[in-house]
Amino acid sequence: MPYLPAFIAPSRFTDPAAALAKAREIYDTSIAHLREAMQRFVAGDSLPGHVRACYPFVRVQTDTVARQSSVESARLSFGFVAGPGRFETTLSRPDLYADYYLEQFTLLLQNHQVELEVGTSSQPIPVHFSFAEHDHIEGSLSAERRLLMRDVFDLPDLAAMDDGIANGTYQPRPGEPQPLSLFTAPRVDYSLQRLRHYTGTGPEHFQNFVLFTNYQFYIDEFVRLGHEAMANPDSAYIAFVEPGNVVTRRVGLPAVAGDELGKVPPRLPQMPGYHLVRADRSGISMVNIGVGPANAKTITDHIAVLRPHAWIMLGHCAGLRNTQQLGDYVLAHGYVREDHVLDEELPLWVPIPALAEIQLALEAAVSQITQLKGPELKRIMRTGTVASTDNRNWELLPDNGPQRRFSQSRAVALDMESATIAANGFRFRVPYGTLLCVSDKPLHGEIKLPGMANHFYRERVDQHLRIGIRAIELLREQGVDQLHSRKLRSFAEVAFQ
Repeated sequence: MPYLPAFIAPSRFTDPAAALAKAREIYDTSIAHLREAMQRFVAGDSLPGHVRACYPFVRVQTDTVARQSSVESARLSFGFVAGPGRFETTLSRPDLYADYYLEQFTLLLQNHQVELEVGTSSQPIPVHFSFAEHDHIEGSLSAERRLLMRDVFDLPDLAAMDDGIANGTYQPRPGEPQPLSLFTAPRVDYSLQRLRHYTGTGPEHFQNFVLFTNYQFYIDEFVRLGHEAMANPDSAYIAFVEPGNVVTRRVGLPAVAGDELGKVPPRLPQMPGYHLVRADRSGISMVNIGVGPANAKTITDHIAVLRPHAWIMLGHCAGLRNTQQLGDYVLAHGYVREDHVLDEELPLWVPIPALAEIQLALEAAVSQITQLKGPELKRIMRTGTVASTDNRNWELLPDNGPQRRFSQSRAVALDMESATIAANGFRFRVPYGTLLCVSDKPLHGEIKLPGMANHFYRERVDQHLRIGIRAIELLREQGVDQLHSRKLRSFAEVAFQ
């Protein structure tokens, strides 16, 4: 016999806040049940059956292709289902996703004038995803007791976590509902756990605008700017968070419960994350992804479940044109994908378009920070195709094959991460952009030497980072509704942003 929490009957709602409250009640009840059972299990108690608790679901059913329209909703690329039918998704962490879920529920009700049904799904919550941020009770289990967990609790099921919906390959079986969201609740939980591991910060600290870089120099400057903002009582940012969930509050603001739990880690995580926090989560997160497309794919796979408004790559690249100078900028408007990490999920024949809103914001930011316009701006910034490769030493291949392909593609710059980040943005419907800085020109004999590189980094990093931050400010000011482009949406798209 399964050992279940008290059953909460499904309910129908026309009030999005009430629907969210019901989802939270179901989730909180399920999590409390799992935590209580785990505490008993760790204490050595015998439990009355297989412990199970399930995620809440939200469901909507419509019988018509028609939907209510307004000037505001007509511009949105999300918030409505593709046609008549039954649509459903499981939900997780309604505390973390409260504002997001409330917006999605509100848009569904406005656009379709039907009820939302909220209830308990049949999808079990893996016990690992029930632990609180600082719970480590499983660490006190013996090897034998830990093995017994498989018989007593539901463990993560990878079959419930694949990206078939996002990849456009998922097909519901007869009688099954169509998806409402790109991600199921177990897939969300899996990524939230991975974000803690890779970035050293909790997912609750991530902001809706994300900068990626492949050099620690950028992070050092971001940390300096973060602490500078915290010393300014007029700053729009209220906190700066570093790995280990170390929180610095803006001067004059009191500490928040949980701040005291932050602790500087003995070593940095694989892809450390830093967060300039605004009260409405519209601040800036910055992650040093390190070198290579595998890291770029890994971190964007997981940040995507947070549904950010945009992510932008700021990094260094090899300039491929003789007319470029070290320190010039490259604004990517196309990508050659020789990274190979997304070939299965996103075939190479899929084009990765430039997004006008991001492109214009980046160009405007370069102009504003450098104080250059017109021909002078074009002298230091080139718009063109960026090639990304998984072979760091591509220039050493004897047959000049990569060089020939890059020339045929009209690429102006090459790196190892930008095409991956853009392609995963396209795949997960997250607006993306790339602004790189030329740090060497291997085809023209200008390779990185330690002294020259260090001087170059000191000269350019501050300006480049300020350009990225300014671009995000411009995107925030123009309104995020304009960001979520129809270019990123498929024929029969899910309703959730």
